[in-house]
Amino acid sequence: MKTKILVLFLVILSQSFFSQKIDKKYYPKDYVEITHPEWSKNATIYEVNLRQYTPEGTFKAFEKHLPRLKSMGVDIIWLMPIHPIGEKNKKGGLGSYYSVKDFRGVNPEFGTMQDFKNLVKKIHEMGMYVIIDWVGNHSAWDNSLATTHPHWYTKNRDGNFQPTPWYDWDDVIDFDYENPEFRQYMTESLKFWVKEANIDGYRADVAGFIPVDFWENARKELDQIKPVFMLAEWESRDLYKKSFDMTYSWTLFDKLKDATTQNKGIGGLVEYLAHDVGSVPRNAYRMVFTDNHDMNSWNGTPQRNFGKGLELSIVFCGVVNGMPLMYSGQEAGLDRSLKFFDKDPIEWKDHPHAALFTTLFHLKHKNQALWNGKYGGEMVRITNDKMDKVISFHREKNNDAVLPIFNFSNEELTVTLDSKYFQGNYTELFSKEKIQVKENYIVSLKPWDYKVLVKD
Repeated sequence: MKTKILVLFLVILSQSFFSQKIDKKYYPKDYVEITHPEWSKNATIYEVNLRQYTPEGTFKAFEKHLPRLKSMGVDIIWLMPIHPIGEKNKKGGLGSYYSVKDFRGVNPEFGTMQDFKNLVKKIHEMGMYVIIDWVGNHSAWDNSLATTHPHWYTKNRDGNFQPTPWYDWDDVIDFDYENPEFRQYMTESLKFWVKEANIDGYRADVAGFIPVDFWENARKELDQIKPVFMLAEWESRDLYKKSFDMTYSWTLFDKLKDATTQNKGIGGLVEYLAHDVGSVPRNAYRMVFTDNHDMNSWNGTPQRNFGKGLELSIVFCGVVNGMPLMYSGQEAGLDRSLKFFDKDPIEWKDHPHAALFTTLFHLKHKNQALWNGKYGGEMVRITNDKMDKVISFHREKNNDAVLPIFNFSNEELTVTLDSKYFQGNYTELFSKEKIQVKENYIVSLKPWDYKVLVKD
């Protein structure tokens, strides 16, 4: 007994000695230095294409949909750009949202500044939050800045305004972020909407085309007004550190498409999950989706992109690491590409996808395993005997746990999971079937089938 005590004493003494010798620089540090708004830890997000949302296409008309979205479990309302659209070189009959004529104005197509403030107020009263799309990389040709501050723009070899280099965005002209005066103007414009309309943050268009140090300073100044939420249309690690809460996960979209309609199998998808666990900062948020305005208008519908695997893909986005996005009309089974430069209203109707999103969003709210960033559980792979067709994993946090299983094939399969460390009583999310998971749990899956087991 004395020997054991002596050994224990020496171990403790040794650990204490060596810990004193290790410099603090060798200790791990969190990469993400910003503080996410508290309310974002289990949030979901919804993108609003205001022009096409109602026949009127106004802030007031959209307000009528808020109770429905709240009941579905939507937390963040993301509005596509609300600013006046340029007339010069505009595309189509109404022009692009992303050709901004006035960064501190409201598009009269949607209503007035007061209408917008009323919408923000109603969103807040319902316990939701609102971010607006910010197009900081370029402006419309007839934005007044082009006349009053032409030196704030990049120029071609002839000394003339130019669209963003390498792109065919000929309805816009490119800003020059080397100019500190311009940076101050854009930062003050970002602060304007937080102060004036009490919005909760921004979705930044082509965020990676704008220098990171601009975003880091802008985030700091915005947070001094109120804690904001920032979404980057980009997929880059450096944006997480001091500027953005969340980036797009374009890669997941691509790998889901590869696995469902491109006949490439699940290898790329598994690699994505491995990289997500191994390389994405623990407290970084990723937005995961099966549709958004870019995909819908330019890359086809979810029905075409994911085929028979569409519902499986929606559920996959609902349970992997990330914040799930629902795009305008997805809950109504939108199955066409909306026009981008002209009026093309969504057809609202009852559709099974509404219940699918609702079930997933409500699960995310209450089950901590699915929360965002460090608040959620890590995805732990569960091996099975159909590794080339079936993805299974486990997430757990504070006694909440989920065990999703996905059949990425057009075959009916019987699958055995190596579930030794994940045994227990579960309820399947959609069927409500009570399931006891034992070691080597066996499950039958139809083609493109999925099960989400929620621990009791």
